[in-house]
Amino acid sequence: MRYYIDELHKFVGKTVELKGWVFNTRGSKKIKFLILRDGTGFCQCTFFDGECDSQSFESFANLSQEACVKVSGIVKEEPRSPGGFELAAQNFEILSGSLDYPITPKEHGVDFLMNHRHLWLRSKRQHAVMRVRSELVAAIRSFFDGRGFTNTDAPIFTPNACEGTSTLFSTQYFDERAFLSQSGQLYMEATAAALGKVYCFGPTFRAEKSKTRRHLIEFWMVEPEVAFNDLYDNMDLAEQFVEYIVQRVSTNRKMELETLGRDLSRLEVIKAPFPRIHYKDAADMIKKENPEFIVGDDFGGTDETIISSQFEKPVFVHHFPTAIKAFYMKEEPEDKTYSLSCDLLATEGYGEIIGGGQREDNLEVLERKILEHDLSLDDFSWYRDLRRYGSFPHSGFGLGIERTVSWICGLPHVRETIPFPRLYGRLHP
Repeated sequence: MRYYIDELHKFVGKTVELKGWVFNTRGSKKIKFLILRDGTGFCQCTFFDGECDSQSFESFANLSQEACVKVSGIVKEEPRSPGGFELAAQNFEILSGSLDYPITPKEHGVDFLMNHRHLWLRSKRQHAVMRVRSELVAAIRSFFDGRGFTNTDAPIFTPNACEGTSTLFSTQYFDERAFLSQSGQLYMEATAAALGKVYCFGPTFRAEKSKTRRHLIEFWMVEPEVAFNDLYDNMDLAEQFVEYIVQRVSTNRKMELETLGRDLSRLEVIKAPFPRIHYKDAADMIKKENPEFIVGDDFGGTDETIISSQFEKPVFVHHFPTAIKAFYMKEEPEDKTYSLSCDLLATEGYGEIIGGGQREDNLEVLERKILEHDLSLDDFSWYRDLRRYGSFPHSGFGLGIERTVSWICGLPHVRETIPFPRLYGRLHP
């Protein structure tokens, strides 16, 4: 039988064998400690002189950081040990050595750690972040699958832009030019016409030459789309969704969040309803602290922080100016200078985690807006078909996984939220 650290609570008083890697060692003449990790958690293995195999005790000094080992011993409860249990070790065997492991317990610079990202992932901090990310992904799927949504993933290769042509990665697709997907939204609009409530979940790509703490070149996004939902239905869905994922993650990954030093009280209050403000009111807030802001412009990171700092919950900003939104966003019928759009700004200055709104369902208006954005009608012929054959009101949004992980964990930079981040100027490892 294979034993794992996160299952030790089932085997108190029994002898088990663990396999994993040496995280840390320390000791004296009479007692030695090995912190073992196996991917599921960390366990303290205690070697007492006279109570364990004499050869193991004498050869303890041969253990090196990240050596792969097999340890046998009796499981005991120990509140001071990682996970609340420890192994009263009887013997160990080195399965594979580790010579001069580069990431030592001393402090290392960000560039050094990023160059060794494949090894940095083994640290307690990164272990905690990846566990939170995994829980978030599971929570996202659970939320939508449990509410009658159908997962209908969108293609990665696309023939046209979705979020603007300036941030597209172009590639050769046999004899044609294709682009890496910026968003699966347009395709979700098509599957929503077939299935009603749908979502896609996958990687998206933005060729943005940005080095802010909020941006990645490649990131994962979940994008639900719902037939017959309007802007307000869309905000209702989004706040129910965010409450669910935050509360589930903070409950199921409390230990990991505590490892990261997260103030859990900041997450406990993330419950619906969330405040909602019109773009005009949000612009007034910004102008009071940033007189240079031009009403009608989109928000920068500083502007978003000014708004979110005035609320203890995420805040919706809705009805952004039509001029700064994508061609597919529906215009407000009573004032076409504003769109039926919304962004959800996270607390504590983490910025936009959701962007979405109601889609333009009128073919004539959609075609006018495609041309106004200097895009080709031919490139969107299939998309225009959705308005030709049974057009219907519909809304949706996109949530970026990495920025959400960063917010939930309270991380200073988004680079730690994905196993192998792609940043401007960084493609390796």
